[in-house]
Amino acid sequence: MPVSDIIATTGVTLLLLAFFLQSLKVIKAENALYNWLNLIGAAIAGYASWLIPFWPFVILEAVWSAVAVCGLLKIYFKK
Repeated sequence: MPVSDIIATTGVTLLLLAFFLQSLKVIKAENALYNWLNLIGAAIAGYASWLIPFWPFVILEAVWSAVAVCGLLKIYFKK
């Protein structure tokens, strides 16, 4: 398995974990853990997409990461 596939699998696993935890109501979308999982997962998946290079997913994951950062900023500035 190519290194890019291993990296991508790690990122997508984190994204799916966030999705499942939120869907099962274990965590809320406003939770910092949810946003951290999305940020780290999207950044890793975006890096893997950059390695191959598959630009549509690089852009998608960059936007996904940016939205997660916005969510984290909202959480941390609200406190």
